[in-house]
Amino acid sequence: MLDGTRNLTTIMDFYELTMAAGYLEEGYEDKVSVFDMFFRKIPDGGGFAIMAGLDTFIDAVEHLSFTGADIDYLRGTGVFNEKFLEYLKNFKLHCNIWAIPEGTPIFPREPIVTVEGPSMECQLLETLLLVTFNHQCLVATKANRIVRSAQGRPVMEFGARRAQGYDAAVYGARAAYIAGCSSTSCVMAARDFGIPASGTMAHSWVQMFPTEYDAFKKYAELYPDGCVLLVDTYNVTKSGVPNAIRVFDEVLAPLGKRPKGIRIDSGDIAYLSKKARRQLDEAGYGDCPICASNSLDEYIVRDLILQGAQVDSFGIGENLITAKSDPVFGGVYKLAAIKEDGRYIPKIKVSESIEKLTTPHLKKVWRICDNYTGKAMADYVTIFDEEVDASRGLTLFDPLQTWKQRTYENCTARCLTTPIYQEGRLVYERPGVQAIREYCKAQIDGLWEESLRFEYPHRYYVDLSQRLWDCRQELLETISKLGNA
Repeated sequence: MLDGTRNLTTIMDFYELTMAAGYLEEGYEDKVSVFDMFFRKIPDGGGFAIMAGLDTFIDAVEHLSFTGADIDYLRGTGVFNEKFLEYLKNFKLHCNIWAIPEGTPIFPREPIVTVEGPSMECQLLETLLLVTFNHQCLVATKANRIVRSAQGRPVMEFGARRAQGYDAAVYGARAAYIAGCSSTSCVMAARDFGIPASGTMAHSWVQMFPTEYDAFKKYAELYPDGCVLLVDTYNVTKSGVPNAIRVFDEVLAPLGKRPKGIRIDSGDIAYLSKKARRQLDEAGYGDCPICASNSLDEYIVRDLILQGAQVDSFGIGENLITAKSDPVFGGVYKLAAIKEDGRYIPKIKVSESIEKLTTPHLKKVWRICDNYTGKAMADYVTIFDEEVDASRGLTLFDPLQTWKQRTYENCTARCLTTPIYQEGRLVYERPGVQAIREYCKAQIDGLWEESLRFEYPHRYYVDLSQRLWDCRQELLETISKLGNA
């Protein structure tokens, strides 16, 4: 999967090819464009999203090429001439690509990925780029909400069987681990990314044996160092936990082993976990953890903890891996500028819907952090050649409600826009998934508590520099005059 044997070049919408072919006919093959990926809405009404998918995108870009079979297929459509097919046959990337690093909290309307290069190449990358980041940003954002709701208790990603396909299972597990999950049940993801693997048993194991006790006994004999028993196949408190305790006494105790836990997968988990905890404690297994699963999400996890549920860890599947409550990230890829004679000409998309208004020009994103607390206070989007010196204070204003201004003192501006490719050559040092996970936790710890609320979180401001705002206003005024002409 990650060995370069998969060629994802044709993961693209057909119109990318027809547009690219048209550019070639018009002599636009060397015309340089700038495209931004950004998103407009945070899933689940949250306070922030999490950047994820960059390493996966790099892996795909490193193996871009149109195979003979691809060319034969496209020739067979009857749409493309031999000139364009020859271009594809010799395709080589020349683009500059910038991105915000994985694990970084991200916010609407700021460019999280920027591609600059020949217009044809920028166009051909669109679908591959969007499908990669839209998926992993979505799952990472959902996973982190669930992790935060667990208040330090481990959250195991159990979603492979409910994911929308093989890649969604594997790369969803990766995104979930970056966002704070402790492990995954997906063996391929554990193997390929170095994520801890986890799992217990299925109800079918229990049903396969003459009795629940027989099933537990054999499992404990096979796995005495990792014995976690699923206790809800028949009745949690009347048979499941009592049979588990009996096996702990008869199999594990003589070996000097302690149980690694029991799992409850149905019923009223708050009530059952309390009863199970009491039974385990009275039997001398106060150190035996209780794991809960069964269609959990961040709200159920939060409520279980508020209700005093005796749960030490959570296994969460479908609601995490599919981001079921808000399953579309909604990232888009829009033209921001073209380059002629070494000069950038900003471009803007105007719509009847104000939320679809784009921000023109080649840009950078800066994070403004308080020097005393280290907390992030706002993001600041500038034109690419602007430098931000916050040492003497920095005044920001809301780009839509311009009368709202604030001057930040004793702060530092950190540029988030990071070079990934220069003229088609990878220049980014790719961190491992463990390093990304640790970075992600540190960055989320750098947000104010008010931004972490699930309901009505504090609005984190993404503001424009004066030069960038002026640029946008000039384009809007020009378009308005054309419309009134």
